[in-house]
Amino acid sequence: MPVSQTELLKEDFAMTLFTKKQTGDAGEDYAVRYLKKHGCKILERNYRKKYGEIDIIAREKDCLLFVEVKTRHINSLTEPYQAVTYSKRRKIIMTSEAYLSERKENAYCRFDVCEVFVDENTLKLDRIRYIKNAFTTENNRARR
Repeated sequence: MPVSQTELLKEDFAMTLFTKKQTGDAGEDYAVRYLKKHGCKILERNYRKKYGEIDIIAREKDCLLFVEVKTRHINSLTEPYQAVTYSKRRKIIMTSEAYLSERKENAYCRFDVCEVFVDENTLKLDRIRYIKNAFTTENNRARR
């Protein structure tokens, strides 16, 4: 039975794409490098609790950073920060409170979003847009 041109194209297309996990992991790796380059110390990656996860926890001088990483392809139609919804921010805040409680930390905290843009065929970094103080615990408001 002959294979149609459409089926061949689907196979070629599927072979060039990475899974969401691979794309997300690459984005987090780029974000870690970015933070280190800017003088931050990485404390945790993928810190999980039953109600949420924080991609990266870092320290910048006397400030704890809770960083949500959003990775998108270069030609994405949406802005990555748009995926950090009210519900997602709430989960990050709850998880950060657990982290602070467990570690008996009393440091100034900041909630940042790191937008990572990669080539969809190679996962090569295109650019990073880092948003400091992307949201606050006060009314869980986004600052964008």
